[in-house]
Amino acid sequence: MFAKGSQLAQVRPSASASTAFTSTLRTEVTRIVVCNTTGGAVTYSIYHDDDGTTYDQSTSRSYETSIAANTTVTYVADAAGAGFAMQRGASIGVKPSADLAITFTFYGVTEDVADRR
Repeated sequence: MFAKGSQLAQVRPSASASTAFTSTLRTEVTRIVVCNTTGGAVTYSIYHDDDGTTYDQSTSRSYETSIAANTTVTYVADAAGAGFAMQRGASIGVKPSADLAITFTFYGVTEDVADRR
């Protein structure tokens, strides 16, 4: 059974690599929704850096992936523990090929603060 998750972040960035989410607790990103809100195809990249904010080919999880106009793509972890595991301070970065063309939404679960005592 999966733990109850929530929306972690939602961004609609400009056409440069930027931080979408930085974990303050251990986190598992279990779903990513990528929505092209424009009338033309664009590309996007998603990055996961577990110890900083390097957003390039070395940390890419999806690199310059094409998405058609007015289309939504969803990435889903198909089992518990199959998502992006993030330590405290890790970050997820995104980069669309055009300004304000894509909305990225991240869902997941975080550690229970009560378990840290």
